[in-house]
Amino acid sequence: MSVTIRRSEQPPWTVLSVAGDLDVVGAPDVRQAVVTAVAEGSRLLALDLSALDFVDSFGLGAVVGALKRVRQRGGELAVVCPSSRIRRVFEICDLDRVLAMHDSIGALPEPSAAVRGGAAADRRRP
Repeated sequence: MSVTIRRSEQPPWTVLSVAGDLDVVGAPDVRQAVVTAVAEGSRLLALDLSALDFVDSFGLGAVVGALKRVRQRGGELAVVCPSSRIRRVFEICDLDRVLAMHDSIGALPEPSAAVRGGAAADRRRP
């Protein structure tokens, strides 16, 4: 099975719902969806992996790439992953330490004031 991606708005978040297999075949599609969303101004991006059946290292790379791209624009990335089987893959790679993981779309946090106000890109890192 290939990957399908559906974009929706859950203000203030742009949600990319990913279903199927996030693998060597599907990862480029996710990368392109993220590039498009960010280019169109989305700074609060959520990857909804609720309908994901499988993820491999290429898929993990696409998620890490999404995090990097969103942060470069001063935004935030959230990952919705209720499946313990899929979440375990992120945990094994310690990605749960760098990614904001959530159980549902409803659990997405309010964005930080800096991101809402556009100042996140101007922050200096210690």
